[in-house]
Formats: sequence, structure tokens, C-alpha cells
Amino acid sequence: MNRLAKIGLVIIFVLTITALFAPWIATHDVGATDLSARYLPPSAAHYFGTDATGRDIFSRVVYGARISLRVGVTVVAISALIGVVIGAISGYYGGWVDRLIAGYLFNVFLAFPGLLLAIAMVAFLGAGINKLILALAIIGWVGYARVMRAQVLKVRELDFVQAARALGASDLRILIFHVLPNSIQPLIVQATLGMAGAVLSEASLSFLGLGVPPPAPSWGVMLEEARDLATLQMAPHALIFPGAAVALTVLAFNFVGDGLREKLDPRQRAR
Repeated sequence: MNRLAKIGLVIIFVLTITALFAPWIATHDVGATDLSARYLPPSAAHYFGTDATGRDIFSRVVYGARISLRVGVTVVAISALIGVVIGAISGYYGGWVDRLIAGYLFNVFLAFPGLLLAIAMVAFLGAGINKLILALAIIGWVGYARVMRAQVLKVRELDFVQAARALGASDLRILIFHVLPNSIQPLIVQATLGMAGAVLSEASLSFLGLGVPPPAPSWGVMLEEARDLATLQMAPHALIFPGAAVALTVLAFNFVGDGLREKLDPRQRAR
């Protein structure tokens, strides 16, 4: 694994530890306001300074890691599960089943830009972290389904699958014990990159007021609260630290995804 992927793993490890032990790492109550301490710069008392209502930005960034990881892991798990099932069925059976799923169903979801479709879904379902996760999972499964379908189309023609079919193994057994284990590698890379996409989508939708509602310590909410020009001039730290958290998290997952793609794909290693 290359150097950037190792750096990404370190960042993800730190992020995970931060999310798990947020109550012990945070130095202040994330919801406690103090109007007399508005827009304080970073100091020993407030490592990242304070925001417009005197809340400690460091503590809110720490708890924001919990929201981002929760959204990322849950969205990827649900999307991957749906995508693997639908993609495997499409690729294994082919024929009219494949034409219906890959030719029509996939194209319906791919016809719209992902963020616009997410905005429409969240606007329909309403704000809230669980509804946000559901909306992102509904639009995110297509990528996993396409990858799984492509892999299954290749693996189903291999000799060991034909041998299992000749021995009378059922389609379900062939899919679970022969096809899926030999099709899973690209999905690992897809899931890693999907985590980055889910974290960025959560921050984007929360920034637009369609994701996690305030005063929850979401990085997107923090960016939205600090986006006006007065805040940018008076207290740029209110924007810099949550923005850096989003950027580092997305970069870390992308670095790891690229590293895994290089390690799992011999053609990438050759280059």
C-alpha cells in the first residue's frame, strides 16, 4: 500500500478513536452557550475557539466525527447490501432480468445528478439523521449494483462455477459460496470511496439545511452557521476547523480507496 494510503489509514484511525471516545475527548458541553464568550480565538481554554453563541468549536468538531462516521458506515452498509443483491441477480441470470434491472432500473437512478436526487429525497422525507441516511442509501446502491453485476458476469462463466452447476448445486448456493466470494474485491474499494461520498453528502445537505438539523454538532451545520461574511472576517476559525475536518476525512477515505485499488488490481501495480 502506498504512502498516501497509509496516511489515510492513520487519519481514519484517529477519526474513529475520536468518535468512539468523544465524551472523554471533548472539553466542553457541545450545547452549552455563553454569549459573553462569542468568537473567542483558539486558546488553551478553547483549542479551536468559540462560535457565534460561545460554544466550544473543538468539542463540536469532536462530536461531529460521530455523526459523519455514523452516516458514512450506515449508508455504505445499506447501499452495499441492496446493491450486491440486485447486481448479483442481474448479472447471474442475465436475459430479460438483466435488461430490466441494468437497462431500465439503473438508468432511472443514473439519469439524475446524485446531489440533486439526494436533495429531492430529503425534501420529500424530511430533515433528520435517519431520514438522511435512508435518502443517501436509496440513491447510493446503484454504484455497488453496477460493480457487482460486472463482476458476476465475468465470474459466472469460470470453470468452477460451471462445475458446481453441473454437480446440481442450486442457484442460491452457487451465488453465495462460489460467485460472491470471487466478486467481492472491487466492492471493498467501492465501499471505501462510498464512505467519502457519504460524509461529503451529509456535510453538503446539512450545510443546505436539509440534513442533520441544528443545533446538532454536524460539520455541515457548523459551516452553514459560519458562512456569512461578518463571521469570516471576525472569526475565520469558526469556518476553518469544521471545513478542515470534512476535507481531511474525505481525502483519507479517497487515499485508502486508491491504495486498495492499486493493491488489489495487478494492472494498477504494473503501472
